[in-house]
Amino acid sequence: MRSRASSADSSLAMPPMAGHPGSPAAQAPARSDWDTLKRLFPYLWDYKWRVVAALTFVLAAKLGNVGVPLLLKNLVDAMSLKPGNVQAVLVVPAALLLGYGLLRLSTSLFTELRELVFAKATEGAARKISLEVFRHLHALSLRFHLERQTGGMTRDIERGTRGVHSLISYSLYSIIPTLFEVGLVLSILAVKFDIWFAWITLAALVLYITFTVTVTEWRTKFRKQMNELDSTAHSRAIDSLLNYETVKYFNNENFEATRYDENLQRYRRAAIKSQTTLSMLNTGQQLIIAVGLVAMLWRATQGVVDGRMTLGDLVMVNAFMIQLYIPLGFLGVIYREIKQSLTDLDKMFTLMEKEREIADEPGALPIRIDASPVVRFENVSFAYEAARPILKNVSFEIPPGKTVAVVGSSGAGKSTLARLLFRFYDVQQGRITIAGQDIKHVTQASVRQAIGIVPQDTVLFNDTVEYNIAYGKPGASREEVEAAARAARIHDFIVSTPLGYNTMVGERGLKLSGGEKQRVAIARTLLKNPPVVIFDEATSALDSANERAIQAELRTAAQNKTTLVIAHRLSTVVDAHEILVMEDGCIVERGTHADLLAMGQKYARMWTLQQSASDF
Repeated sequence: MRSRASSADSSLAMPPMAGHPGSPAAQAPARSDWDTLKRLFPYLWDYKWRVVAALTFVLAAKLGNVGVPLLLKNLVDAMSLKPGNVQAVLVVPAALLLGYGLLRLSTSLFTELRELVFAKATEGAARKISLEVFRHLHALSLRFHLERQTGGMTRDIERGTRGVHSLISYSLYSIIPTLFEVGLVLSILAVKFDIWFAWITLAALVLYITFTVTVTEWRTKFRKQMNELDSTAHSRAIDSLLNYETVKYFNNENFEATRYDENLQRYRRAAIKSQTTLSMLNTGQQLIIAVGLVAMLWRATQGVVDGRMTLGDLVMVNAFMIQLYIPLGFLGVIYREIKQSLTDLDKMFTLMEKEREIADEPGALPIRIDASPVVRFENVSFAYEAARPILKNVSFEIPPGKTVAVVGSSGAGKSTLARLLFRFYDVQQGRITIAGQDIKHVTQASVRQAIGIVPQDTVLFNDTVEYNIAYGKPGASREEVEAAARAARIHDFIVSTPLGYNTMVGERGLKLSGGEKQRVAIARTLLKNPPVVIFDEATSALDSANERAIQAELRTAAQNKTTLVIAHRLSTVVDAHEILVMEDGCIVERGTHADLLAMGQKYARMWTLQQSASDF
């Protein structure tokens, strides 16, 4: 799903500045197939001995495979002995039959050994790449996640991971062994018979491969189009299902179904084109195979008639051709799958190489905080896009253990302060310090570990209530989770449900009311117990009675902590050490609640308006 911009700061939904990672101007150039393979190679080379062993087993299996027609020839020739030689008739074919069976068995045995040895390498490479992509996605900036389409992106990752298996399987298990077998067969035919056998086979193979590669390259665009349309349809479906309630509110089920069907129709047309060209490819391949096979058998039959070849030789040539053309019959599929796997891998590698807009400096150290720290914004200016500044030369200080509140109209830049403090973005001018340390010069992980937030728009994991509260402190005991829930005044509600703390909250926590979700978020932050706390409209979803009850708990949670409160309801910030009034990205007033009322300016007007509204 697309992350949503906070209603307190609509500027988050603005498009990226030109040149930012994720913008069209910053897209990476197309990567060649060879570059993609080189990118994959280091992941496999971690298992180099398994690669070597697997290749050895593959080649051994092919040697056994090539030996079968040779033994079959001898078996057929042995059966042509004169009837009087009873001993030879009994012993020779029996030995050859035993050898034939052993060769067949060895081919299957080496194939299974290959699978057994190389499974760890394939699965290990796929696991490592998937984990790397997952970590990298979490390391990318908020800007990227505001712009992404989750459905399409997850499809790209899924296909890329599957592409690792396909690419290894088809290249290592099909292409390399087939080329090795072709070389062996051509050598045997050239040495054992006349050179024309080798030339006919080689000509058929070259024509077959050229035709296959040419047509497959031509029809790859249809497969790419299919994948793009598949990702688009998937994204639309996921987005619609995630916004199920909105669809119902506006009675737009048919509208959503129509949009989805439009994508399915485009996908159907691309799929039909792909299938049509595939049928053309398969027909052409079979024609080349048939012509080559007839030419070989005609020459072998002529050799038998002329006495230059035995009946066993004819059987051997036929067996060689069948063994060669069976894997070649799948060459179109194999080549197409390899090309598609390379395309899918390229998409995933491109995602992995997407530049991190916010990155730690080389050698950055964790932030050092011994007690409640002072937080300072020093002449901070910031814009999501150059044409629209959000913060303009903002300066203020949150003393250790004190609370500073920020109020103002929507879009004034209040929530941007929290995002800059978390280093979701870096300031363009000025600096932000915690305990005297510029947060740009320390590690992001340590900064975020030092800060807790209760956001306005609480999104929960589709898991249990206990899991969502314990997320503030992974590994926390049930007693700690319950203590945090009691402090957030949600424990009684939880234990009143049939499953208690094992109650599932649903996708994004939609099984809970807005107030219940917000209290879970408060409990989660209380459990984390960080030295710096941000309350971003922490009680916006609560009714007045619960808001007053939780205000006492929030004050307790903020004791001895450096606290930033972002609020619309002025009644929630009257006890703040200092209140900042923001308008159009600037601080226009500051002072205590009493001081600001005495000024009779913007804050006083807001207070009067809200007090009047609360009387109704």
